Formats: sequence, C-alpha cells, structure tokens
Amino acid sequence: MTFSAVDHGMMARALQLAERGLFTTSPNPRVGCLLVRDGWIVGEGWHVKAGEPHAEVLALRAAGLKAKGATAYVTLEPCSHHGRTPPCAEALIAAGVARVVAAMTDPNPLVAGKGLTMLQAAGIATASGLLENEARELNIGFVSRMTRGRPWLRLKTAASLDGKTALNNGVSQWITGPDARQDGHRWRARACAILTGIGTVRDDDPQLNVRAVETTRQPLRVVVDSKLETPLSARILQACPVLIAGAVENADKAALLRSTGAEVQILPNAVGKVDLKALLEYLAQRGVNEVHAEAGFKLNGSLLREGLVDELLLYLAPCLIGHAASGLFNLPELTSLDGKQRLQIRDLRQIGADIRVLARPV
Repeated sequence: MTFSAVDHGMMARALQLAERGLFTTSPNPRVGCLLVRDGWIVGEGWHVKAGEPHAEVLALRAAGLKAKGATAYVTLEPCSHHGRTPPCAEALIAAGVARVVAAMTDPNPLVAGKGLTMLQAAGIATASGLLENEARELNIGFVSRMTRGRPWLRLKTAASLDGKTALNNGVSQWITGPDARQDGHRWRARACAILTGIGTVRDDDPQLNVRAVETTRQPLRVVVDSKLETPLSARILQACPVLIAGAVENADKAALLRSTGAEVQILPNAVGKVDLKALLEYLAQRGVNEVHAEAGFKLNGSLLREGLVDELLLYLAPCLIGHAASGLFNLPELTSLDGKQRLQIRDLRQIGADIRVLARPV
C-alpha cells in the first residue's frame, strides 16, 4: 500500500492526538482520530478515559455532517464489538465516511481485523500500516497484554557513572538531579502499575506515586513481599490502590495488610519466593498494560534473570561513588563475555545534568 505525503501528515497529527491520553486511557489503548474532507480537517478526537467515548466518536461529533465522504485517519483499527461503548466501525459507517486509514490493526482478539472487514463490507475503502511502528510504540503495553498475556515491564533505575545506586549505609537520595526525577515521574504517570520490593519499602519508605507531573490517575502500587513483611506504617500503604504480592500464606499478616485497604495475593514459586511471571500475568488479567519497576539490587536482578524486563530506563549522574557502594543488578558472575546481556539503545539524551538511557534487551 502506497500512502501520500498528506496521508503521512494526517496520521502524524492523529498520533499527536492519541498521545494526549498517555496518562489516562488505561486499560484501553491510546487512540487518536482525524477526519479530513477536500484537504481540510473537519473533525478530530482522542480517547481520554475508559468508559468515555472513543476517538472516532469524538471526531465524528466535531465534524457533524461534514464527516460524509471524509477520510478517517485512526491510530488503531476501529473497534467492531460492543464493550462499554458501541462499535466505532458502525459509527463511521453510519456517518458515511468514504475511506478509513488505520495505523495498525487491533491486537485485541475481539477486534483483530474485524473492524476493517466490517468497514469494507459497507463499501468503505480501508488501508492499514501507516506509521505503524510509531502507533505500536505508543501502545506497546496494550500490544504486550493482548499478544503475550503480560504487561510491558520497564525497569527504571538511577546510578552514578560507576554504576552505583546507594552507599553501603543505604543512603541513596539523591544521586540524580531534580530534572531527572521529574522525568522519572512522567514515566511513572504513563504506567498502570509501579512495582517494587520489600527491601526498597523497608530501606527507603517510598510513596511510589506520581507527584512531579499533573495526572488525574495514580498507578497501582505493587510490592513483592514474600513473607508479608510490609510495615503497616509504610507510606506506600497510606493511599490506595496497593497490591502486596506474597509467597507464604499467613492469614494474620494478610488480614492486617488488608485492613489498610491493600489487596494481598499469594503467588509462590517452587522455591518459596513470589512467582514474578505469574504476578505479571495476574496484573495483565486486571488490565495492566505497562509496569514501571523501581526496585533494588535483588529484585532488579531477579526480573532480568527471568527474562521479564522489556526495557531499561537508566539515569546516570555525573558523579563517582566508589566500588564499595551498591550496584544495579544482582546477576551471576560471568566467566566469559559470551554470556553478557546485550542491549539495544533506543534513546540517549541529557536530562538536566544527568544522562538518560532507554535500552531494550536483545
């Protein structure tokens, strides 16, 4: 399929609209829609929140009668099933649009090509694959949940240039500067859940909420706590929603944690620790698309060793702490460089005084 320069420009605009829902659409995908007739934009919309109108419906409302004969540019294939809202494909047909261009087909098995098929059956010209990579990246967590049955896991950490995250006495605040910390909160805000371990809760007593950027939604906080040792005074328990993932049944401890409003799930693996893969699958069942992990040396290493890390978000501060300080990942010693974990750097930029590296395991 060949797309024109106008097609590319209009889909780029639709992606900009979709990104406005970056912090709010969960568990739904981020979607933008543009209606164009005779070279003019006659309507545009983006999905804001689950349960509210989809992008196509808002664009059609904005266009009114001008939607008839228009081309719709949508960042994700229009839905064909009845969920909380009626099918968008039906709305486009009823409005009389002449052509629909989708950036990508919907990975949701409930849709998966059926939306485009419905449009074609109504005599509407369709095409897909325009700026598909950009659309997929915008909804990478939704795609992961639909195709793999688990969320996209982004592991965030901050270190000195010599790869140290904290002093031996536990002091770690603050290695990076305020700009990097604010940037980290933007990544928190786009996630559906923030994952940490009991060690971080005990040592740092973090809130792990979004504070440095404006958002109307707080992600679910998830604590990997095999023995249910999270202190009832922990700041992370002061505001819901919180999920404690344990490995050992202890009715008394579980009841105390639940009394704070937290949810407790027991998910043991064969060696008495939390089954991390099962935890991610459970989160996917709850509609979690993206998990943002901010943990310590041990849990970071476990996530990497089990192949559960999809992306590394690493902030490097222009300082040196020394070899005795704590490192980034608890990984086994290598005897050959053939065993090294290779990474593909996806983005590299300076944030304030610090360097931000976005990389994915190869």
